Amino acid sequence: MSEKKQLGEKGYRHELKYYITEGDHALLSRKLSLTMEQDAFAKKNGGEYFIRSLYFDDRDDSAFREKLDGTDERDKFRIRIYNMRDDVIKLECKHKSNGYIKKQSVNLSRKEYEQLMMGRRGFLLNRPEPFAHRMYLEFAQRALKPAVIVDYTREPFVFPMEDVRITFDKNIRTAYRATDIFDAKLPTYPVIDGGDMVLEVKFNRFLSTYVRSLLQPERCQRSAISKYVLCRKFEL
Repeated sequence: MSEKKQLGEKGYRHELKYYITEGDHALLSRKLSLTMEQDAFAKKNGGEYFIRSLYFDDRDDSAFREKLDGTDERDKFRIRIYNMRDDVIKLECKHKSNGYIKKQSVNLSRKEYEQLMMGRRGFLLNRPEPFAHRMYLEFAQRALKPAVIVDYTREPFVFPMEDVRITFDKNIRTAYRATDIFDAKLPTYPVIDGGDMVLEVKFNRFLSTYVRSLLQPERCQRSAISKYVLCRKFEL
């Protein structure tokens, strides 16, 4: 698949990930806050917000193993909520192809979420969105089941040229063998030692010289980071 087709017609994006220290974060966050905007949701929540995701996998743990093996074409499926609220519940697929990423999602009501968790996925076929129909098939054919909860706090910055999105994902944690994403009292455990966090940089076709000068990504350790894998490994 050509880069033009990947990044243009089909909505694929670049995604770069780095491990950074608390000191790196303090410096970068200060620089970005002087030159970039935060997204609307972050502005309403003091500059950051809490994300909880429940990932799904099949009986063979294909998503987990494909990431470890570096499989070029792979999918991850999850339900995601923000700040422990149920007004936005997203059922998502994150697809990776030739180093590029694409996300698709559909919003669920609390009732639909509860039906899905009970294995009652027929409502997806009654939804108008083609992606909902696809997810019905994914759950049916792959026998997807809840795999792990992933928690973190996100501090996001945005830049309009090439739809740049820069996020600091802090305090990445998991809940041991739990699946109830609305349980605010779940005990959770850190999966990265020493207070380190993850810097993610997403953009369409290219990263401008201006943004690169702010980030100086060559100073950071770029890694093939998967919060899903980090949390699954914690349970093994």
